[in-house]
Amino acid sequence: MPDFALSEDHQDLVDTVREFADEVVAPASAKHDEEHSFPYEIVKQMGELGLFGLPFPEEYGGMGGDYFALALALEQLGRVDQSVAITLEAGVSLGAMPIYRFGTEEQRRQWLPMLATGEALAGFGLTEPEAGSDAGGTKTMARLQDGEWIINGRKEFITNSGTRISRLVTVTAVTGTSERPDGSIKKEISTILVPTDTPGFTAEKAYNKVGWNASDTHPLTLDDVRVPEANLLGERGRGYANFLQILDEGRIAIAALATGAAQGCVEEAVTYAKQRQAFGHNIGHYQSIQFKIARMQARAHTARLAYYDAAARMLAGKPFKTESAIAKMVAGEAAMDNARDATQIFGGFGFINEFRVARHYRDSKILEVGEGTTEVQLMLIARQLGL
Repeated sequence: MPDFALSEDHQDLVDTVREFADEVVAPASAKHDEEHSFPYEIVKQMGELGLFGLPFPEEYGGMGGDYFALALALEQLGRVDQSVAITLEAGVSLGAMPIYRFGTEEQRRQWLPMLATGEALAGFGLTEPEAGSDAGGTKTMARLQDGEWIINGRKEFITNSGTRISRLVTVTAVTGTSERPDGSIKKEISTILVPTDTPGFTAEKAYNKVGWNASDTHPLTLDDVRVPEANLLGERGRGYANFLQILDEGRIAIAALATGAAQGCVEEAVTYAKQRQAFGHNIGHYQSIQFKIARMQARAHTARLAYYDAAARMLAGKPFKTESAIAKMVAGEAAMDNARDATQIFGGFGFINEFRVARHYRDSKILEVGEGTTEVQLMLIARQLGL
């Protein structure tokens, strides 16, 4: 029987981040959501708490923890503010982690200390206008000339790419082609580190999103961007495979965030059901409300078990691709379903943006889309079954 009891260190982390989320993040959430403003002051405090450095060794400015610690922190932040949680998730698992996993020692020492302390943010430049779920359809091109990569292309939906502390975006680009035996063309996709102050790199106007309004998301244009040949991240031609590995890990982190959102909806619904009076009783007196909230709790619990299991497999060095896909799908759907039910319980107040459940309702839909749609997760699970 698996033991999912938290260690003392992990429980202390949960307690610390939960307190920070409730006392610091939650009170500022509505304001940043309404203003579509990036929460720099909160990000700074998260850096001071060491949250951006949780899974990285101390020698690179990290906290010497593990990936599960990051997931636990994301769950607690996701309860109260998904925008803040995704800023941390993208900054660590998508921004800094590729450098830690695949970078040279020089690249690690150059970039990780500032990323692990939250002084700087990095983005993950994979998605393009015509290459989302089909990431192999990358059209951004990079050619090597006189010791420099010259990069041209566009990226879409890139988180943490346009803040005043954004310093780096890792981009996928086609660095060559070859002909397969059947005559079709195979793309050589590599990953290249692009500092955001490089001439020709432009973070275009931020998106006007349905949710995650306090997170930073931009389309990017790369117009004859020149960076040193040494900015190649990992082995040439392994960029696509390396990013798939990063996405497998990232799905655990997103599942944890989504679990937090699902749990946050439960907590809000329970509090409201005990306070709201209708027909002579608080509405929690009525079985229809009780059953709805009970199902919400069951979804959150199931999602938590799923990401705990995927994280345990990952840390044990066991295969976890399928389990991370299951966790991401189950948790994303739990967040969306719980947000819908919580909004119904709140009635008219659930349609008012100042209430947290309304923000969860708008925010949670992207959890069924971003970092691999539900359909992609189903495809991965079906493949594992031999279908």
